[in-house]
Amino acid sequence: MPAPIFSQDMFRAALLRLFPSGPIWPKASGSGPYRLADIWAGTFARNSSRAANLLVDAFPSSTTELLPEWESTLGLPDPCAGDNPSIAQRRAQVVARITDTGGCSVAYFIAFAKALGFEITITQFTPKRFGSRFGTPFGGQDWAYAWQVNAPQFTISRLKFGDAFGQPWANWGNTVLQCEIKARAPAHTIVLFSYGT
Repeated sequence: MPAPIFSQDMFRAALLRLFPSGPIWPKASGSGPYRLADIWAGTFARNSSRAANLLVDAFPSSTTELLPEWESTLGLPDPCAGDNPSIAQRRAQVVARITDTGGCSVAYFIAFAKALGFEITITQFTPKRFGSRFGTPFGGQDWAYAWQVNAPQFTISRLKFGDAFGQPWANWGNTVLQCEIKARAPAHTIVLFSYGT
């Protein structure tokens, strides 16, 4: 449900109704009480607008003004995002970290990458054993701990309506994906990254 929007005219009318009635309290346009109510109404309208914006800005997926507070709470920005990440990339990283429940399954890493804005698949490997098919490459025991993240060569993040002015139209790259996945990968595993065309 959207927050109610109260205009300066609405606040002025409400304030004028609160004033006492009588000949020394004229409420016509241009009178002293009218001008005073108009000044107060402007302040109340601005405060009401900012309060309504706070309802939108309080959520990580739609925040702009409170984004630095969300980032400092979650240990961001970090070197993963590069020198000048877009607002959308920063929001995605905040949302991914705040909704991160932890895990080490394939489904967990795919969902985490999706929260970051990346579509990936994961390939798991196994060492070759007696009975494996002939003609396949032989792999040692380390392959039991290896897995591969398959992602597009470039993931493009486009500017969206509501993003701040001064942001680039599009950003592409997978640096954030690599950094965040490596930070969450189980310590005994070997993570490989494969970027398709």
